[in-house]
Amino acid sequence: MKQNWKPGTMIYPLPAVLVSCGAEPEEYNILTIAWTGTICSDPPMCYISVRPQRHSYEIIKRTKEFVINLTTCDMAFATDWCGVRSGKEYYKFKEMKLTPGKAEMVQAPIIDEAPICIECRVKEILTLGSHDMFIAEVVNIQADEAYLDSETGKFELDRARPLVYVHGEYFGLGEKIGKFGWSVQKKKKKK
Repeated sequence: MKQNWKPGTMIYPLPAVLVSCGAEPEEYNILTIAWTGTICSDPPMCYISVRPQRHSYEIIKRTKEFVINLTTCDMAFATDWCGVRSGKEYYKFKEMKLTPGKAEMVQAPIIDEAPICIECRVKEILTLGSHDMFIAEVVNIQADEAYLDSETGKFELDRARPLVYVHGEYFGLGEKIGKFGWSVQKKKKKK
C-alpha cells in the first residue's frame, strides 16, 4: 500500500557537487549544489539550480560561468560545510583547504581536489520559484589522471568514491551491479 504525500522533491540520489565561481581570485567562491544534472548530450549541456539569496548567485549571473566539481567521500566534510556557510563571511577555499586551480575555458576556478571539473558557460537563466535554473553549455572537462585505467585509458570515477545526496543525507556509492546495456547483452558462447 502507498501513501499520498504533498508534492515535493523525491528524485534521489543526486550528485553532491561543489560549484566554483568568480572571475578574480578575491571573489572566488564555492557553493554546494544537489539540484544539478545533464540536460543534453549534443551539445553537452547541464544545469544548476540556485536560490537567488545565495552569495554565488549574483557572481554566476554576472560572469555567466561556473565549474561543477564532482565530489568524493573524502570531500564530504568540505561539501557539507560549503553548503551551510556563506561566501560573504568566509573564503571557502582557504577554510576547507581546497585549491583553486586554473580552468581552461572559463575564468571561474576549478577545485584541484575534485576528480572531475566541468567548465560551464550559462546560456539561459530560468526563474522557477525558490530556485533559478542556470542552463549551461559544457565547454571543457578536466579529469584527474589518478582515475584513468593505465591499460585502457578509461576514466573510472567509481575509484574516487563519489559522494551523493539523498533527502538531506550524504552517501558514498555502493557496488557496481551492471553497465549500460547489460540486460540485453548477448552472452559469449563457451567453447
